[in-house]
Amino acid sequence: MNTDASSTSPIRLAIVGAGSRGAGYARRAASQGAAITAVVEPDASRRAAIVAELVGQEISFFGSWEELAAQTPRVADAAVVSTPDRFHVEPAVGLARAGYHLLLEKPMAPTEAETEQIVSAARSAGIMLAVCHVMRYSGYTKALKRLLASGAIGEIASVEHLEPIGWWHFAHSYVRGNWAKEDTSAPMLMAKSSHDIDWLSYVIDRPVRKVSSFGNLLHFRPENKPVGAADRCLDCPLQQTCAYAATRIYRGFLGDETYERWPLAVLTTDVSPAGIEQALEDGPYGECVYNGRNDVVDHQVVNLEYEGGITASFTVTAFTELDFRKTRIFGTRGSIEGDGRTLRVHDFVEDRKYEIESDSVGDASAADGHGGADDALVEAFLTAVRTGDESALLSGPEESLASHRIVWAAEQSRTSSSTVVWQEAVAPVP
Repeated sequence: MNTDASSTSPIRLAIVGAGSRGAGYARRAASQGAAITAVVEPDASRRAAIVAELVGQEISFFGSWEELAAQTPRVADAAVVSTPDRFHVEPAVGLARAGYHLLLEKPMAPTEAETEQIVSAARSAGIMLAVCHVMRYSGYTKALKRLLASGAIGEIASVEHLEPIGWWHFAHSYVRGNWAKEDTSAPMLMAKSSHDIDWLSYVIDRPVRKVSSFGNLLHFRPENKPVGAADRCLDCPLQQTCAYAATRIYRGFLGDETYERWPLAVLTTDVSPAGIEQALEDGPYGECVYNGRNDVVDHQVVNLEYEGGITASFTVTAFTELDFRKTRIFGTRGSIEGDGRTLRVHDFVEDRKYEIESDSVGDASAADGHGGADDALVEAFLTAVRTGDESALLSGPEESLASHRIVWAAEQSRTSSSTVVWQEAVAPVP
């Protein structure tokens, strides 16, 4: 395993893409003792914002990942690749070949061929690659895995899993935001819910054999635009009664440090009342959600059959509050209902109910680090780089590629109205 990191000196970390996620990982890594030594970010306002946040860090800035990869000797031990989804492949492959360990934001890449290219490059270079499937690392998930391993509910028979995106979060990210259109990002199931498909594979711990899926863009369409609505929320006479009015959503986050980091910092680096008003006047986040600039689905169901006959259903929907995922697991000796914080267990043998509290903190949003999962992921990655021991990494390249393949199969099913069947288990790239 290639590692230059000393067990005593701080891990040196490069951030490739200093947007919301990249800056968040940098902040969390620095708080855990890492040295942020390099940032690749062409946007001057984002460079200034990360300097202001990471006071005391001696950062070298680069305009491209190629400039970073060309540095001899390397200026960091590892890199976080948090560029837009469709621009993961080149920096991930190039930096792997240059000897950088990688923490790669999900999804790995929009297509299977590109994802296989990343996996192959990482393995050929002998570097560690962890994908940001943060749900695997949460204290809640660890508590659930321990409970299942103890045999508390016998063998898993079926699972119901819900991802409540949140009405304003969906409007922010998937109607007005960077993930609004498939051809510039990815299908919503990949961009948002690859977390959940991956998590189900981790929890059930069996290969998938069959997949079917249904979903569409139901609501955020021009034909559903209310009579009298304007094209921009600042000009709209209906903004006080519209659930998706940008003015009510974004103004309501001002003064909250957590939500000023996200979503407000996505609108503008000037997170002030004046800055937000300017963004609502000029930018995409002030547009009416019914203008038709989006095409990704706003709700979807995925049905899964795993080896051995275990079944799972997954629902993702825009039309909820933003909250932790909800899961019901039905076993042969008991059942579990979980809400991201608490596991409620029913023991059939004793007909007894009890609760297990996890160490989830804050709320489920990216702004709050997904209930502590982001911090746990960063800690695992830094530990792996420091020690050279990959065992702390729960979301390696092969596991992530396998769960990505399930997402692509679900999309194939949804768009072709068919069931996708694997005769063999979903296998990692050779």
